[in-house]
Amino acid sequence: MLLLGNLLWGVSFPLIKSLVLLQERLVPGGSSWFLTASTMLPRFTFGALVLGLICFRAVRTLTRSEFRQGLGLGLFALAGMIFQNDGLQFTSASTSAFLTQFYAIMIPAWLALRARRSPSWVVWLCGALALAGMAVLARLDWHDLKLGRGEWETLISSVFYMGQILWLGRPEFAANRALPVTTLMFVVLATGSGVMSVALAPAGAPMLALWTDPTWLGYTLILTAACTLAAFTIMNKWQPFITTTEAGLLYCSEPVFTALLALFLPAWFSLWGGLDYLNETLGVNLLVGGGLITLANVLIQMKPRNVAA
Repeated sequence: MLLLGNLLWGVSFPLIKSLVLLQERLVPGGSSWFLTASTMLPRFTFGALVLGLICFRAVRTLTRSEFRQGLGLGLFALAGMIFQNDGLQFTSASTSAFLTQFYAIMIPAWLALRARRSPSWVVWLCGALALAGMAVLARLDWHDLKLGRGEWETLISSVFYMGQILWLGRPEFAANRALPVTTLMFVVLATGSGVMSVALAPAGAPMLALWTDPTWLGYTLILTAACTLAAFTIMNKWQPFITTTEAGLLYCSEPVFTALLALFLPAWFSLWGGLDYLNETLGVNLLVGGGLITLANVLIQMKPRNVAA
């Protein structure tokens, strides 16, 4: 089931990029942060309303533990998505998907730090592979050793996603119900993105232009149903049944799905919305950089259990 969730998240990368391009045309003059917030607001508002109607009674009996879990998941996801969606406007969909997976390296490193044990040679090897892959994938400029804005924001988002995964896997939340927790998570995300949208909206912006555009509504419907309601409910329902290590390995499939989908989905979305968004190609940077990062993710999750983290 988690693989299905990753496939749905893979769709979200080219879809969000298309949605942002459409919003730039419909609401000119908006900053990248405004476009990010206005992309998040409808998907999580609709998601919260739909789930709220489905599990109304469960939400009314939300326990203190479920409230803590849903609030924490919402805050971590809000910060992660703000940086990820803004970064996506300055890098390719496949690069964003790959760099987001850097939490697969940070999670075992964080667990090792908490256990006060030095990471094993496997961790150091995987870290080197991941850094090398990032350098190739992001076209690192060796003269000033600086990554671009999109890549840095995506890496920051990965830190918050790490927190989200660790928070979801906390033992004290094992008995919590997935649907009311996910509903509260969506409420937090909708509230945060709503505040950002209002605060950052350009003066005199024709906001109704979004809600009256059929293409924008179509993109938003797919993003809400597939990449929000289905994907996050699957994650919150099924991840607690496996270990964090196993979850990290499964989440490594997300950039693979994204890279494959980015080969043809951009053209479809462009044809639908009249956008200038070309399909990506299997170039050397994507193959080598993505391959190194994926290899690092797989190796660090498959290391022997008796090897220190």
